[in-house]
Parts: sequence; structure tokens; C-alpha cells
Amino acid sequence: MEPVMHQVWPKVFQPLRRALILSKRSHSGCAEHSVVLEPPTSRRIRPPHLVSRLYQPSHLRDVGQETRLQAEMTCKSQRLMQKAGLIHPSNPGCYYYLPATVRSMEKLVRVIDEEMQQIGGQKLDMPSLCSANLWKTSERWDLMGKELFRLKDRHDGDYCLGPTHEEAVTTLVAHQTTLSYKQLPLLLYQITRKFRDEPKPRFGLLRGREFYMKDMYSFDVSEEAAHRTYESVCHAYTRLFARLGLHCVQVQADTGMIGGKLSHEFQLPADIGEDNLLVCGNCSFSANVETLSSDDKSCPQCKTGTLSESKGIEVGHTFYLGKKYSQIFNASFSNAQNRSCVTEMGCYGLGVTRILAAAIEVLSTEEGIRWPGLIAPYQVCVLPPKKGSKVDEVTLLADDLVHLLGEALPCLRGEVVVDDRTQMTIGKRLKDAKILGYPYVVVVGQGALEDTPRFEVICQHTDEKMFLSKEALLDLLTKVETI
Repeated sequence: MEPVMHQVWPKVFQPLRRALILSKRSHSGCAEHSVVLEPPTSRRIRPPHLVSRLYQPSHLRDVGQETRLQAEMTCKSQRLMQKAGLIHPSNPGCYYYLPATVRSMEKLVRVIDEEMQQIGGQKLDMPSLCSANLWKTSERWDLMGKELFRLKDRHDGDYCLGPTHEEAVTTLVAHQTTLSYKQLPLLLYQITRKFRDEPKPRFGLLRGREFYMKDMYSFDVSEEAAHRTYESVCHAYTRLFARLGLHCVQVQADTGMIGGKLSHEFQLPADIGEDNLLVCGNCSFSANVETLSSDDKSCPQCKTGTLSESKGIEVGHTFYLGKKYSQIFNASFSNAQNRSCVTEMGCYGLGVTRILAAAIEVLSTEEGIRWPGLIAPYQVCVLPPKKGSKVDEVTLLADDLVHLLGEALPCLRGEVVVDDRTQMTIGKRLKDAKILGYPYVVVVGQGALEDTPRFEVICQHTDEKMFLSKEALLDLLTKVETI
């Protein structure tokens, strides 16, 4: 990193420092001389992101509804996301996702794509408008009950908005009459909007009626092969949450209306969670309480450990389906003897928007958002001094610092925001930055004019405040992981 800093810094920063002729006071109290700025020698480029230009409104509600809406915001993530202007309620259980949230979600999608494609997943996109005939064939049209959003077209045909796509994807694979065992396992996934008519949508993005989900479906030659695929997806989920810095617990779960023979949930422990979990203190066993008998007092795996109860937010769910759907829709393949065989299936979900909200719920304080670093909307926020303050002259240096970061650290290009609202105090902008959750905030003040320029750096995750030289700042930010 040192050679890069020595190459870039003199070209960008030092010409401006030499252009600043600062007034000095003698010990006897001589009068100040005015500051003279020479024309900058470096090319001026507009900063890529200015806070004043970001669409992140935090006051969209009718003032008369404020008290009622505050009462409805019963969890931390909902309060913080609405306060920061990350989401805005539309209909019950439906939200506008505002630009910063979309940036974060797109990063999360890239992480999910990496993990799914690493195990052989192929991405596709299926219709949200699903024919009732498919659901009636699988007998889930009635089983799902009021949870389905149902509608009719102009020809009186019945449809639903897909809450999940087992029927659709199995029909797609069944249409391929030339599927060979050599093409299996086949893992198809999508990341798209889902719709469920929740009776009581609540907790912001944690339980809505319209949301984003990653759903993957696997097709295998045998039960043994399907179990190997199942394990590979579970390991990918574990890696995914580890990359996000989230402590996620894989628990034994009920198969519910999806069906199948085996199921696990991926839970983020949280008091606001709606699932009750039982975790053994003696071994690795953990389960959703609904899967165990109320008479169970000890761990069924090790027989000696005591089960302790906690709450969790379900952020992922895996199912081994067997032939439940492939038999119905005749999703088959040709084996080595050229005989037609029915595939073994699995399905695997991740709540994309729920992961965003759940991460904010478990990582943040009541005063500000703490994003998983990898998916923070922006990584760095630079704060120039207030206009008209005693150190107003370092405003140009803040601008050049932004360009320096982009030149010296390519991973931060597009990841740096300048809070150019210099009519506001540093304190007010620091408070906003804390609410929005930039992982690193850099204040450019008096220290930037010292012989060895220093910057105040605040790490959002630890609340640690540091005063760093340019070399130390670049060294710190070179460790930032982006995607």
C-alpha cells in the first residue's frame, strides 16, 4: 500500500496544500493575513455521490398520523429504516424501497449469486402470475387457503401471485423430455418478488405481504444424491451468513405446507423473533420448538444436554422434497440404462429483504444503523467543515480526499459519499451519518492543515474515534471488503 500512497498523494493533495497560504499569529499578537488560494493544479472532478443529491427523505408521512404510525413501529429495524428514509409504507405489509436500500439489496443479491453459483446454481426468472391449474394439481390451491393472493383474468381464468414456485419450476423441468442423468444435479434459482396475504403484517420488512426472496430448486438422480445437494446448499447458507458477519443457527424444522421429508430453518437469534427455538448446551442440536414433543425435557441427540429456549428470526429455510412434486408433474430423466426415472427434489429459500431488516435488527443500536459491512449502501462518508467556520479553507482538501480514495483504493470507487450540506454543523451531520450507518465517517477539519495532515475517523460498528494520517487512513480503508 505504501508505494501507491506515495505515488498518488503528492499528485492530488500536496499541490493544494502548497496553494494554501495560511495566516499566522506571532507570539506578540500580530494581525492576521488573508488566505490566498492559487489555482489548483490537479483536475477538478465532481464527487461521485453528494448527500444533498441523494433521494433519502425521512419526512414523508402525514403529520397527523405520526403518533399512530410510531405506535405501529414495534421493532428497532422498522423504526430505524423509516427514520433514515430507507423505506416508506405503501399498503399494509408493502413498502417503497428507497435508493440506499436498493443499493444494499443489490449487494446482498451479488453475495447470494456468488454462493449459489459456487455450488452449481443457475439463475432464471419465473412468472409471478401463476395458473391455478398448477396449484390445483398439487392440491395446494385449497391447502394454502387465504394466504394466496388470488385473481381472475378477463376470461374468468383463476391465477395467484406466487408465494413460492415448486409447481412452476417442476412443470418447467418436466417439459424437457431429453433430460439426462449426466445433467444432474440441476439447481435452478431465482431472486424475485413474492406475495403472501399475511393476516397481520408487522415488523416492517420482517413480515410483509410483498417481499424479495431467493428460491432454489434442485433435481437429483437419487435420494442419496439429493441429500448431498441438500448439505451443499446448507453449507453455502452458512458461508453466506458468515460473510455477512451474522450469527445464524441452523435448526431442525417442520416441513409445513411446502411438504417433504426433511427441513431446516436458518435463524438469527433475536428477542423480536417470532419463532421459539430449543438449543442444547451440550451438543450441536437445535430445533424449532414445534418439531418436538412438549414432553421432551432433554436433548434427543446427546440424551444428556438440557434444552434452553430462545427466540429467532427465520431468514432461510431448506426442504428435502423427495418426489412430492416431481411425481405429480412427471419431472423425469433418462438414467444410464436409458430408462425414465422421476427426479428427487429439494427447495431452498432465503428472505432477501428479511435478511436486510433482520441484520439491522440484531446489529444496530437504537441511535443508528449498523449494516453488515459487505452490504452497506456506502462504505465511507466524508464531512467537510461547516461553511464560514474557522477551518472553511479545508473544504477543497475534503474534495480531493474523495478523489484520492478513488484513485488509491479502486474498491471504494462509487462507495464514498460527501456530506456537502455545509450549511449544517458537523455535529448535526455526524448524527445523520450515525442514523444512516456509514461504516466509516471521515471528518476533515483543522487537523488536515497540519504538517502531517490528520483526519478524524469514526467507525460506526465500534463507535471508535481515531485521528489518522493519510497513510494510516488509506491503510485502514484498504481492509474494507466490497462486492
